[in-house]
Amino acid sequence: MEIGWTGDAELVHAVGRVFRSTGAAAAVAVITPQGGLTATVGADHHSTFEIGSISKALTGMLYRDATERSLVSQTTILRDLLPLEGHGKVGSVRLSSLSIHRSGLPGLPPGMHALRRTVDFWFRGQNPYGDSLADLLEQTRNVRVGSARPRYSNLGFQLLGHAVAQGAATSYERLLHEVLGEGFSTPIRADDLGPMDLTGFSRFGRPLPAWVGEGLAPAGGVRATIGTMRGFLSSILDGSARGLSALEPVSKYSSRVGIGAGWITLEFQGRAITWHNGSTGGFSSWIGLDRDAGVGVVVLAAMHGSVDRQGFRLLTEFAASRRSAIVSR
Repeated sequence: MEIGWTGDAELVHAVGRVFRSTGAAAAVAVITPQGGLTATVGADHHSTFEIGSISKALTGMLYRDATERSLVSQTTILRDLLPLEGHGKVGSVRLSSLSIHRSGLPGLPPGMHALRRTVDFWFRGQNPYGDSLADLLEQTRNVRVGSARPRYSNLGFQLLGHAVAQGAATSYERLLHEVLGEGFSTPIRADDLGPMDLTGFSRFGRPLPAWVGEGLAPAGGVRATIGTMRGFLSSILDGSARGLSALEPVSKYSSRVGIGAGWITLEFQGRAITWHNGSTGGFSSWIGLDRDAGVGVVVLAAMHGSVDRQGFRLLTEFAASRRSAIVSR
């Protein structure tokens, strides 16, 4: 077992089998019909992690909740909500296509601006996403809208989240708090971070600047504690969360993968799994649910590098133990 993990004994034992020693702060939460379990190492329940692209799953739920409240519709276009006059075809993109990564938008705004950011990140460790919303909108002026085929787009979810917030006459962070809870944060500047906001590290152990920025928030700029993520996961499984239709697949992302509003679905070891992962410069994350078994898992780590394998394995183990308990009754 990895030394340092603390929390519920059953989960500590499970993560000890699944995680290799990295030296990074990490936290895991599991929800089953019998209750919730939490384990941490190098962190506690008040430590805040960057959750990366799990932010897109949250944004998908905000979008679906807004459609259910008739604040926006699936046929609403970006130009109806954001000041995109003179930005070419970007303004005509529908919210529904953004939510399933079929908008025709690139992953990031193109051009030398994006190239410089990529270089600054890979060689200097700098945050590539410090833009304001106004900056983000300006970067869309020369974006070419391609065919409506599956293409993962950070830019698309950035625009989706801010458009939905405008439809609700508020900011993205306020909408996030209203719909999904106060525990999430979307820091705009490094100065907004507090003592409980963890520092992330590269896979080689190098400390990296936080990924903060108003424009980034809906696609990858949300932070949360393991307690917040555990509560969020529980609300999905007990059906009390708003925007739950986001988890239902409405389109094919690939031959074996479906997609709802941000949320991904696939068959894994014969089970239907609904999930999303995340990665920033110094953090990795994973959330997944076996909804038929009533089991969910969240993994957060303050180090760059996928935790997908750990997440899928823990979900499989706890879902299998749940099914075994039912059979043995």
